[in-house]
Amino acid sequence: MRRVTIADRALLLPLLTAALAWAAWLGWDGEKDVAPDGTVSGPYQVWQVLGLVVTVGAAVCWSAYRGRARAGVEGSTAGLVGAAWVDWSQEGDGLVGVGVVLVAAGALAVGWLLATATTALARRG
Repeated sequence: MRRVTIADRALLLPLLTAALAWAAWLGWDGEKDVAPDGTVSGPYQVWQVLGLVVTVGAAVCWSAYRGRARAGVEGSTAGLVGAAWVDWSQEGDGLVGVGVVLVAAGALAVGWLLATATTALARRG
């Protein structure tokens, strides 16, 4: 049996944080909103997505501050991608792959930006 290393734990914590944050902020809301004029939006509200971004961003910053920036970005991206796939795969509209790729791209871009800034600030202090 393989032992769990520090590198494994550094990747696992942001992964679990991202997946659980998705479930907490977005996973419970699957109903689209219909406005009086018939336009459809949702299912997520702005405050839900911001809550997810702040929660996952904090996990990435924490990892970067502890010297594990890459693990923080990769773990949180994997957690978000997995959660999005599970959440959206039941819709059956064929756009799940597109949405998951966009989630991955956004998570990587924002994650690397946050990790780079946190690492730079940690080195200064």
